[in-house]
Amino acid sequence: MRFEIVTLFPELFDAVGTGLLGRARDAGAIDVHAITPREFASDRHRTVDDSPYGGGSGMVLMPGPFADALDHLDQARRGKPTHRVLLTPQGALFSQTHARRFSELDCLTLICGRYEGFDERIRGLVDEEISLGDFVLLGGEAAALAIIEATARLLPGVLGNTESATDESHADGLLEYPQYTRPEDFRGEKVPEVLRSGNHAAIARWRRKESLRRTLERRPDLLEKAEISAEDRELLTEIREGR
Repeated sequence: MRFEIVTLFPELFDAVGTGLLGRARDAGAIDVHAITPREFASDRHRTVDDSPYGGGSGMVLMPGPFADALDHLDQARRGKPTHRVLLTPQGALFSQTHARRFSELDCLTLICGRYEGFDERIRGLVDEEISLGDFVLLGGEAAALAIIEATARLLPGVLGNTESATDESHADGLLEYPQYTRPEDFRGEKVPEVLRSGNHAAIARWRRKESLRRTLERRPDLLEKAEISAEDRELLTEIREGR
């Protein structure tokens, strides 16, 4: 899968060369290409921003350099399609559903903002707008890196354990159950007996119940959207009754 990033700071994406993402890139599972709209500025100072019409503080990103950068990427792909995403606090909240949808694409183009934001006409060049959360960053680069990680880990061959992508928080709409490893007793806190029992059915039931419990306690809003089975409803009843 190809990730294209339009950013004023392409060097921030050198981090993609480390860890699992780096191995995935070396193996050819992903290709990450970052360019700066400064390359397409029309003046010798490589200007990509200007003061806003109507007055106000800060600087606004100009449409020309960004449009030309996107055109350049289109030409480099030789007409192959991509999905363009504008990273902005005004976009839809990014979720695991987005990551799964993006992972089915051949190419994803992420456009990072800075300063006071984009000229409104840049919005007409993209397919959708995404926000990482209800907060403001210095720019869209951190959001782009998060989206690349969340999407790439769903691709075949990126994770060593294929179950890891489906057995974690948000994979099925719920938070993940508690995890334990050695030692069995750490400062008086012991690993739950059921996890040491070898009873796989009992372990699966405990994990599902604890996943539901954690979601109910920490993110009850997720339960409204998750697919809840009849058995899940029984487990939720037990949890609410303190069993």
